[in-house]
This record gives sequence, C-alpha cells and structure tokens, in this order.
Amino acid sequence: MESIDFWQAEKLGLAAVSALKANGFDAHYCAGREEAIALVLPWLRSGATIGFGGSMTVHELDIRQMAIDAGCVLLDHADPSLDAAARRKVLRSQLTSDVFISSSNAVTLDGQLFNVDGNGNRLAALTFGPDKTIVIVGVNKIVVDLEEAWNRVELYAAPMNNKRLDKANPCVKSGYCMDCDGDGRICRAYGVLRKRPSSSDFTVIVIGERLGF
Repeated sequence: MESIDFWQAEKLGLAAVSALKANGFDAHYCAGREEAIALVLPWLRSGATIGFGGSMTVHELDIRQMAIDAGCVLLDHADPSLDAAARRKVLRSQLTSDVFISSSNAVTLDGQLFNVDGNGNRLAALTFGPDKTIVIVGVNKIVVDLEEAWNRVELYAAPMNNKRLDKANPCVKSGYCMDCDGDGRICRAYGVLRKRPSSSDFTVIVIGERLGF
C-alpha cells in the first residue's frame, strides 16, 4: 500500500509542478520533507527578515526553529508573546520581508494556488511585497480544479483551522463549513493566483507527504 501511495503522490506532485511552471512559478517536487527543507535553507540567512504566514505545514517542518538557528529576524504573528499592537506591526512588516514562507489551502492540477484568509495578510504577502516568496504544500492539498479547491476548504481546511484556533464558529460543531456570518468568522478574504505575480520571485515546493490542513 505504501508503494502505491508513493506512486500517486509522485504522479500528482509532478503534474502540479509542471502546471505551476507553465504558469510562471519556480516549482519543485520533493518526495520527502528533507529534500524540501534543503531548498529552503539557503534563504535562511543571518539577519534576513523571515515572514511566516501562519502555516501548519511550515510548522510541521520546523522551519521557524531553523530560521532562529540561522540568525534570522522572525516576523511571526502567531507568536503568543505578542500583544495586539505588536501583532499588527508584525503583520504589516511581513509584507516587506526578505523572505515570506507560507503554505496554500489548495493547488490545482492546472497550476493555480487557492487561499482563504481572515485578515488577508497572507493573501497580500503572496501577491506582492516580499523579496522572496516560498509556498510549501503537501500532496494532500492537490486538487483537480478551483471547484474542488473550494470544496476542500469548506469540508476540511476551514473547520480544521477553526478547531485548531479554538474558534466558536458553527463548523467546529458540524465538522464542515456552515457559511457562518458571525464576528468570529475566519474565512473572509479569498484569492486565486492563476499565474506568478509579475514582480514576485515565487517558489512553490510540493512534497509527496500529507502535511498541514
């Protein structure tokens, strides 16, 4: 069974990477996380400002600690030590970071990135600003098209992230999106990158593992 899983992961990953390249992205398929981390490490330079987009995928790869070890300046709005004013300052600073590292909610087989945000900070940074943008996704985030990307967010990513953040939104009770309208809703800004943004140095790394939500 493991060999069959590896086979499909590689097929889907390579197909997505080929489409991403056709859409102007610098894209790579890595069979495992070690290979992917090796692509990220050269960008973690001493003194470089590294913005993080609040990604569980990046968290699972322990890239934050690697950035600390490399002497980088971290711009991480998820740092629990930040008060509201400091957190907002970090969110704004991420937009002009040397490197912005995030994941994506879904990657389509025709090479598009689909994302949903509460504040829109990740969407803003992915669109324009940082000198270097790196998006890392597990093969579990590959979908056929944008319709399936929407379905993935509503059925899986949104309720999982609401549960992770301990939100009191309806999807935490139902397990799937209820298209709620409360003040605590975290699905507010939606974005699609159909092509690499013209002024962005943008790398997408697809890993043949299940990572993040």
